[in-house]
Amino acid sequence: MKSIYVRDIKAGEKIKASFLVMEKNLAYSQKGAPYLSVKLRDRSGDIEGRVWDNVAALDPLFRKGDIVAVQGRAVSYRDATQLAVLDIRKIEETGIDPWDYFPATKGDVEAMFAELAGYAGTLENPWLKKLLEGFLGDDELAARLKRAPAAKGFHHAYLGGLLEHTLSMVRILDFLARHYPTTNRDMLIAGGILHDIGKIEEFTYDRAIDYSTPGRLVGHILLGVEMVDRKIASIEGFPADLALEIKHVVLAHHGELDFGSPKRPKTVEALIVHFVDDLDAKVMAFRDFIGNSGAEDSEWTLFHRFFERFLYKGKPGV
Repeated sequence: MKSIYVRDIKAGEKIKASFLVMEKNLAYSQKGAPYLSVKLRDRSGDIEGRVWDNVAALDPLFRKGDIVAVQGRAVSYRDATQLAVLDIRKIEETGIDPWDYFPATKGDVEAMFAELAGYAGTLENPWLKKLLEGFLGDDELAARLKRAPAAKGFHHAYLGGLLEHTLSMVRILDFLARHYPTTNRDMLIAGGILHDIGKIEEFTYDRAIDYSTPGRLVGHILLGVEMVDRKIASIEGFPADLALEIKHVVLAHHGELDFGSPKRPKTVEALIVHFVDDLDAKVMAFRDFIGNSGAEDSEWTLFHRFFERFLYKGKPGV
């Protein structure tokens, strides 16, 4: 169990704790002396560190992706807290909980998964219900769904983020199925659960969140369709037209060709899933950027490059 997290570190404190090494670089000072620049992470955030002394001895003791024991002092540098590292070395990972070292959902993963499975259990169409059981009842797939992020950096970019995003969408889709009663609720719920299922293969998340080789070469949309195809093939008699419709929802959920969708939505259910996906992702991206913006005395965030605008935080203290 970790003794101290990044969010708790204050300038002036002596630090003895463990972290995940996100970045490691050898650099040189203006006087030509070597030093190590590292970025350290745990589930509460990141902190920069510098190894100024004993560089030659400490450099071989760890590498990027290792969990390390760190001793040093927290210092203030350019209005940010940084670690002056005196000792850093890889530690054995036996008994270590990886959730301590990655940003992770604040929700209860098992409760969220149970709620998602509960929605799947309400479907009336026996074929779609059996298809979802094939995913959620697959222990290996379920374990990966509970752990996977929804993105590398834009939204829900933390362990459990995919499950959190999927459940949020399904809650909204359930409401919209009642608001638009002529829509096919079963297709909305199934589409919401499966739209991003390919992300469990698109990303690696045993260490830093990054793209897998299939993720870079193929992408989560096509990976997801392939996964749906495999599950459908295992269900004897699955209707061909129904298979086309659910695969279309997965293929079209990015909405536009320019945003990576092989197809634009051509059913009302695919259209709704697309807009709900876009809404949930952008609302969370707004919230995260505002929450992590710092500068508590300002009403505005820094410029957001994706949204191409400053975001309004509100008046300080209100």
